[in-house]
Amino acid sequence: MTCHILILVENLSVPFDRRVWQESRALTDAGYRVTVICPMGSNQDRKRDETVEGVRILRYPLTAATGGPIGYLREYTQALWHTLRLALRVRRAGPIDIVQACNPPDLLFLIALVLRPWGTRFVFDHHDLSPELFLSRFPDRGRALYWATRLFERLTFAAADAVISTNESYRRIALERGRMAPDRVTVVRSAPDLRRFVRREPDEKLRRGKPYLAAYLGVMGPQDGVDHALRAIAHLRYTLRRDDVHYIFMGSGDSFGDVVALSDKLGLREVVEFTGRVSDEFVQRCLSTADICLSPDPRNPLNDVSTMNKVVEYMAMGCPLVSFDLVEARVSAGDAALYARADDEEAFAEAIDELLGDRRRRHEMGELGRRRVREQLSWATSSRALVDFYDALSNARTTVLAADRRLTPGTGEARAHPEGRA
Repeated sequence: MTCHILILVENLSVPFDRRVWQESRALTDAGYRVTVICPMGSNQDRKRDETVEGVRILRYPLTAATGGPIGYLREYTQALWHTLRLALRVRRAGPIDIVQACNPPDLLFLIALVLRPWGTRFVFDHHDLSPELFLSRFPDRGRALYWATRLFERLTFAAADAVISTNESYRRIALERGRMAPDRVTVVRSAPDLRRFVRREPDEKLRRGKPYLAAYLGVMGPQDGVDHALRAIAHLRYTLRRDDVHYIFMGSGDSFGDVVALSDKLGLREVVEFTGRVSDEFVQRCLSTADICLSPDPRNPLNDVSTMNKVVEYMAMGCPLVSFDLVEARVSAGDAALYARADDEEAFAEAIDELLGDRRRRHEMGELGRRRVREQLSWATSSRALVDFYDALSNARTTVLAADRRLTPGTGEARAHPEGRA
């Protein structure tokens, strides 16, 4: 029988959630049967039940949080109800061997506990540090939320049979804060699929008549630092008198309207362009044209130890970047980035100015970044780690179940559904 993995995700729809989709496809390609339960997207992923490239996806309607912590409580309660309802529907149709829950929130372990009496194992795919996330988003009320989310995080680790960490910093947290055994935690880095990040001929129209183009690609939330980037651009334009750069910000998020308004307030409308979410084709054209890319995430307990997808995606396209000096930014980018003092917007502007003034250095940094991704940080490397992890987990469980059969006399059948590979 084929091992059946149920993946739970609440933060984004699938396939729009790039990491979850890459994981799902890698496991399907390796012979596993994969079902995903996730919310519907606002403008994409609207079907309630469909199979895409061999992955079955069940979606539910979800109202995104507004109004602070109470909004999140409402969102998470609604998500838990729909996830439980759909998970039981999947279980009625046949066995679920493993549940993989992707956070936030750190509440999906409850679904795994409901399924555990049927022999389902629980894997925690640790995407975000939820306690630090709430502390960053709600600094005034974050302390109480921090300790509440620390409790749920601890319960999630306690319930997990194994943990997938997105980087070594998160693995250390699983070992120390989560008290997980080292052999039960593996690192599967979020990484670009090089088939999606393909360099094209530069599109000079994107420069809007300026000699240089700078680009941003990613989420625009309160903790993502787009406001820092805009104030740095204003300093570069009005204090350092550098007005030869056009800036394209690709992406959307909770703070999109706020950062557009801030751009206008800072007098940047003529040089800063907000595209919203864009196609892969546009991303390829823009990053193939960009002279530098921006990673303005401020230093906080979350960002300092989190791997930013945009950093590795810039590198995959051969783009040098400017970043604030964060621990995991340095781990990912190394010498492919120029680092400014954390949260110092003037230093960030000066780093942009310095890098634009050195064409040879930009080229060398871009080539180094692309080579680093190709050799160490691409999804091809991460997918091998993921499949090896599941092979070991499913083989270990098959061995245990076989022993159970031998020790259970007179039944002629297993007490739980055995896992196996197709």
